[in-house]
Amino acid sequence: MRALLLAFALMLSGTPAFAQVATDATPLRFADTAEETRFHALVSELRCVMCQNQSLADSNAQIAVDLRREVLELMRKGKSDEEIKDFLVARYGEFVLYRPQVESKTWLLWFGPALVLLAGGLIVVGALRRRSRPSAQADNERTADRNEEQEW
Repeated sequence: MRALLLAFALMLSGTPAFAQVATDATPLRFADTAEETRFHALVSELRCVMCQNQSLADSNAQIAVDLRREVLELMRKGKSDEEIKDFLVARYGEFVLYRPQVESKTWLLWFGPALVLLAGGLIVVGALRRRSRPSAQADNERTADRNEEQEW
């Protein structure tokens, strides 16, 4: 029993070694404020491929740290923002962009919400029209009731 408990304790003590933590804590150094402004604008438009709902600027995941360094390196090599985005899209897919380009394969992403809203509006209008218009059966029943009242 003791051996089992000891093995379990050793197993638990090794788990933090597998945690993913940003190990390179040296901050990025910018040549000037223009480079820093461009860098922050660019990384706020790119999505962390691990976190999925955070930009590269907001994420603390190791891959986000690496990608921020990669973006800065590409900027210093003279690449434009579009070239950097194209490089990351080629590497990670359209998902890395917060605002994917309007293409035939992204039409549903861009226009899907409007189509769903339009379909919902049509359903509501149809339901309201049916509700406001009396049904033919109800009209027949009213006519029958009037006829019965007249006979008496």
